[in-house]
This record gives sequence, structure tokens and C-alpha cells, in this order.
Amino acid sequence: MASGVTNQAYGDAAARLNAGTAASTAAQLATVADEILSVAGLLRAQPRLRRALTDPSRPGEDRSDLFHSLLAGKVTEVTAGALATLVAGRFSKPSDLLDATERLGVDTLLASAQKQSVLAEVEDELFRFSQIVAGTPQLAATLSDIGAPVAPRAKLVGDLLDGKAQTVTVRLVQVALEGFGGRGFEASLNRLVEATAARRDREVAYVTVAKPLSDAEETALAAKLATIYGREVSLKVDVNPAIIGGVSVRVGSDLYDGTILRRLNAAKQAFAK
Repeated sequence: MASGVTNQAYGDAAARLNAGTAASTAAQLATVADEILSVAGLLRAQPRLRRALTDPSRPGEDRSDLFHSLLAGKVTEVTAGALATLVAGRFSKPSDLLDATERLGVDTLLASAQKQSVLAEVEDELFRFSQIVAGTPQLAATLSDIGAPVAPRAKLVGDLLDGKAQTVTVRLVQVALEGFGGRGFEASLNRLVEATAARRDREVAYVTVAKPLSDAEETALAAKLATIYGREVSLKVDVNPAIIGGVSVRVGSDLYDGTILRRLNAAKQAFAK
């Protein structure tokens, strides 16, 4: 969702939603988030509706009124008002409206977690679950199967995380099953980890090491990365003995690979020439 026109529409909708939920409890925010994500599901299933709501030949006010009338009585007024504001904006393509609606729902879920002071826990739980999925091929195949209905996969997630994760975490994993932002399941999970960290004004650094880091080593690495990126960094550490030694760090599109495995592979390639 990178285009300026989409970001403007999103910003207007988010501002209206924030104003309307300023005094809301965490539970009330979670309800609004569920409503928004349900509307996202409707937009995902109805491409013709997406096209009608982003038709540049129709005035924004007309599109807004149409959407508001569709939602009236089915969601709370704060949800209907925010989404009507979103639709009044301009979008480069119809799929951008779906992406913006999903993002608004996710941001509202994160606001709910923030009200409960559990954002850090949600971030860690999302990452740990992504590691479990990545390390369990059968589970990864089941949850990533876009040809299978979402409902049984969502139930599986609920069963796996029941009593082991925050309610917001479970809901976000279920959002990932839908393909958040048009991504695959595992990529969606990673994006949600990063969105949660961003809500805490942090960068995410994916760190791969051959053996666990000590607390002192983690602190030193986080401090060094914070200096480079200008804000606090949340380390997500994966222990993989296959890299033999050294460390690999990825922050966004930046990758530093100082692993022994990389050096060995580079040496093999040099000898092969």
C-alpha cells in the first residue's frame, strides 16, 4: 500500500477512527477491529464491489454514501463512518482498498493490545508461532493451503494457541491465513510481527546464529543496531547449527551475513571458477 493517494485515504480513515475510539476500552477496540476485518472479508470475496467503491468516475461522496448505506445496521457507527471515509478517498487500483481495510483492522487490533499493555507479548508470540510453523513442514503446508477453506484452518490455529497466547495474537494469526496484504501465510506472519514492532516504535532484526546468544551478547547487538537505525531494535533470534558459526542479521531489506557457512560457500564458488 505504497501509493500516495492510498496513504492519504488511509490516513483520513484512521484519523476518523482514532477520534471515534479515543475513549474505547480494549474490548471495544477488538470489536471494531473484528467488524473492519469482516468487511475486508466481504471486499475480498466481492471484486465487483471493490471496483464500484474505487471507481474514479464516481464522486468520492457518492461512493462513501453507498458504502455507508451497505454497512448501516450491520456494524457500529464508528466502523461504518471510518470505512465510509476510507472509500471516499482515491485508490490506484481496487485491490488497494482491500489492503487498506485489512491494515485498518490490524492497526485497531494492535491498539486493543496496546490498551492492555500486551504488545510486546503479542510480538513475541507471533514470532514464536512463525518459527514453529517454519519448523513443522506438515503444519506449514496445512496452514498455507490457499485452496482449503479458511474456517477449519482458523479453528486449528485457535486449538493450537488456546491458553498459550493472547487473544489478539490468535486473531492476527487468523488474519495471516487470509493472506494479509496479498502475501502468503508465512510472509503475512512476518509482516504482522513487523507491524506490531512498529506500533512499539521498533525495528525488527531477524538474527540467525549457530548457538544461543547470551543476554549480554543480545544487549550489545541490539544497542549496535539501534545506533545504526536510529531507534530501538527488537531481536528475533533463530538458532540454526547448520550455519556453523558467525551471525546473520536482516533488518528490512538490509542483510548482513557473517556466517561461516556463507564464507565456505563463497570459497567453494571461488575454487570452482
